[in-house]
Amino acid sequence: MSRPASTTQARFVTGSTLRHVTIMTLTGALGLMSMFLVNLADLFFLSMLQVTEVTAAIGYAGTIVFSNLSVSLGTGIAAAALVARNLGSGQPDRAREFATSALMFSMLLSGAITIAIAIGSGSILDLLGAHGEAKRLAQLFIWTLTPGYILISGAVCCSFILRGLGDAKRAMYITLSSAIITAIFDPIFIFGFGWGIQGAAAANVMGYLVSFGIGIHGVSKVHGFINPMRLGGLRRDLPAIWAIAFPAILTQLATPFANAYVTYEVAPFGDEAVAASAIIGRVIPVAFGMIFSLSGSVGPIIGQNFGARKFDRVKQTLTDGLLFSAVYTIITSIILFVFRHQIAEAFNASGRTVDLVVFFCTFIAISWAFAGGQFVSNAAFNNLGRPNLSTLFNWAKATLGTIPFAMAGAHFAGPEGILAGTGLGSVIFGIASVVAAYRIAGQSGRGEAASGAGR
Repeated sequence: MSRPASTTQARFVTGSTLRHVTIMTLTGALGLMSMFLVNLADLFFLSMLQVTEVTAAIGYAGTIVFSNLSVSLGTGIAAAALVARNLGSGQPDRAREFATSALMFSMLLSGAITIAIAIGSGSILDLLGAHGEAKRLAQLFIWTLTPGYILISGAVCCSFILRGLGDAKRAMYITLSSAIITAIFDPIFIFGFGWGIQGAAAANVMGYLVSFGIGIHGVSKVHGFINPMRLGGLRRDLPAIWAIAFPAILTQLATPFANAYVTYEVAPFGDEAVAASAIIGRVIPVAFGMIFSLSGSVGPIIGQNFGARKFDRVKQTLTDGLLFSAVYTIITSIILFVFRHQIAEAFNASGRTVDLVVFFCTFIAISWAFAGGQFVSNAAFNNLGRPNLSTLFNWAKATLGTIPFAMAGAHFAGPEGILAGTGLGSVIFGIASVVAAYRIAGQSGRGEAASGAGR
């Protein structure tokens, strides 16, 4: 039986790069934003309990929970890059082997992380400044959610494999299904069963289970792109996977590190400030889900064209991704500004919580145009053989672009200063990463030209 054409053809080496970027980003964002929207719904439903400690607990727990997702995204990036690159160079069988090994590696690694987080969550929450009832509720949320970590890790990897194949629609189904299932069970578990914050975690696990099933079906049954899993195959492919996955994981972990530090700086200002941070942390992915999806969307396009040695299309994809990011961020920032008070009111916010949410929507949201630039640049680094640069820029932003700015902001202007300082750091490192990405893309093209001249 012949395999589907999509598993043996590189879709992105012809046609409009802007069209590819737009379609991949829109479909990716729809699925990704639906997941983030459910996280926002979790917070909305829990805020109806009108207990500030519950909202603060979600803020603390979210930082830890995101660490597992960051590792999953890192291994997924490696899977997409290797699948896309080998398809572009005309080696579909090798792409299939990498897809199998990457999925196996992702789930094994997530299993180890699950155990570590379940055991060490109390100590981590202490470091974040959690205490009292907020800490107890955060730990309850984490313990309930941990069984789903392996499932979501496998689902994310399947989604990236499908993106490497150019099947953006089925990749979207994976995340969309998780969002729909979670949204259905959230109010049932939180209010119907009276489980509160534990019900929100249980609903997420249900969503992870369904999305994993859909992901495996799409990759294995629809595309026939998973071989039997064997340790020998993993040992063979692990060096190539690890060469991309390790820096990509470190890159992804920079975000929860930065978030954790910001939470640490905000905590001394009280639970109302932490609650505002939790609300902002849920609003950002929903409002800027398009920006979050750019890295996973642009990466396979760059990877296939890099594998096909079409360097002019690589640079054009980079430009198109940045253009998309800028236009989207401007429009979204205007919408957030117009509805800034309604957003705060939707979560039953009061006092300083309202002030901080409104401040973010008014002054800080626009800085995400530069964060989008860094996401696109990371996609270029990961798919042009320079994943270490993604790690360098993300950690530079998470440390040099976050810690001194947040400290200075807290000293001079309190929580508002923390938001402003970290926004400024994002602008600086966003610009620097874009400059570096264009330089790397240009060097790749010149290197190929020189090689051709020497033959």
